[in-house]
Amino acid sequence: MNTPPPSERATVRRLPQRASYEETTIHAILDEGLMAHVGLAVDGQPYVLPMVYGRIGRNLYLHGASVSRIARQLAQGVSVCLTVTLLDGLVLARSAFHHSMNYRSVVVLGTATLVTDEAEKMQALEAITDHVLRGRWAEVRPPNTQEMKATSVLRLPLEESSAKVRTGPPKDDEEDLALNCWAGVIPLKLVTLPPEDAPELREGIRPPGSLLKYPRPQTAP
Repeated sequence: MNTPPPSERATVRRLPQRASYEETTIHAILDEGLMAHVGLAVDGQPYVLPMVYGRIGRNLYLHGASVSRIARQLAQGVSVCLTVTLLDGLVLARSAFHHSMNYRSVVVLGTATLVTDEAEKMQALEAITDHVLRGRWAEVRPPNTQEMKATSVLRLPLEESSAKVRTGPPKDDEEDLALNCWAGVIPLKLVTLPPEDAPELREGIRPPGSLLKYPRPQTAP
C-alpha cells in the first residue's frame, strides 16, 4: 500500500504518478544529494539560497553564520520550502514539446527552528560535515567555543515532504515516431576528479583512502 501524502499542501499535483511519500525514497534522495535550495520570504521579498545540510533520522539540519540576516530570520520560525534535486539524464524527444529530464527530487515544507542544545548542535554539525564526505568529522579538528557561537544550526522536520521521480525514455506522440530525428536519453552522473592539495599542506600528508574512493551514497533511479 502506498504511503498517503502527509498534508494537502505537500501533495504533488502535476503528474502525481511520479510522486512518492515513502520515507525510504525521500531519505535516499536526501542522502545522495549535496546541496539544498532553501526558499523563504523576508519582509515580502522572496529568497532562495543554496545551503549544505545533514540528516539525522526524520530531521534535516542546516547551518550558517549567526550574524547573517537569513539565519536570524529562520531562527525566528519562518516557514520555508527546501528542495534537493538529483539530475540523472537529459531526455531528448522527437518534438521540442516532449523534451524533459530524468531526475529525483524532494520538497520539504515546514518551519525551521534554532537548535539551542549544545550536544544536539555538535551532533548536527557532525552530520552536516559527514554528509559532504563520510568520516570527515573524525579526521579534522571539531569547532571550538568561538566557532560554535558564530554558527547557527537549524532543525527542519521532514514531516511534510514528498519525492518526485522521472525515469525512462522520451514519451513522444505516436504520430512523431516516424520522424527522421534521433531520440533517447543522455545519462548524467556526478563525477569526481583527483583531489588537489591545499597550498599550505605539510609535505608527506596524503589524501585519506575515504577521500580517494569518495563513497557518495547512491540509489538507482
